[in-house]
Amino acid sequence: MAVLGDFTATTLNGENRSLSEYGGDVVLVVNTASQCGFTPQLAGLETLYDTYRGRGPTVLGFPCNQFGGQEPGSEHEIGEFCQRNYGVSFPMFAKVEVNGSGAHPLFEWLRSQKGGLIGNKIRWNFTKFLVARDGTVLQRYAPNTDPASIAGDLEKALDS
Repeated sequence: MAVLGDFTATTLNGENRSLSEYGGDVVLVVNTASQCGFTPQLAGLETLYDTYRGRGPTVLGFPCNQFGGQEPGSEHEIGEFCQRNYGVSFPMFAKVEVNGSGAHPLFEWLRSQKGGLIGNKIRWNFTKFLVARDGTVLQRYAPNTDPASIAGDLEKALDS
């Protein structure tokens, strides 16, 4: 059975990174967009990252332009926007597709592990997946789920 560490992704700087680097961490994987109504959640995701960082959680952001063209910028522009407007310091990766034939293998796996209310397709930006220290998917959260409301589940995952 696959786990998070079996996948690789390209950073905003163009470097291939093995997600095994986050092995043993609790990870929150999020498909992001700079021009979405949910974009202010970047601040809440950064707060989660800052609050729990010393205990081993990581937030991983994956920009996606599949929903309403809400992530049109280059990787450089995305990184600058997220840092300048929301102080994002958690790892951000290059743009990916999360659905369809061009979907990044990580998101194919995440969707297969935790479906949504209507099948496993991701319906919008800021869908979140909580991954346990052993690399398995614990929970999927809808785009409108405020990052602060995930804190309890994150704490439980950190304590187990």
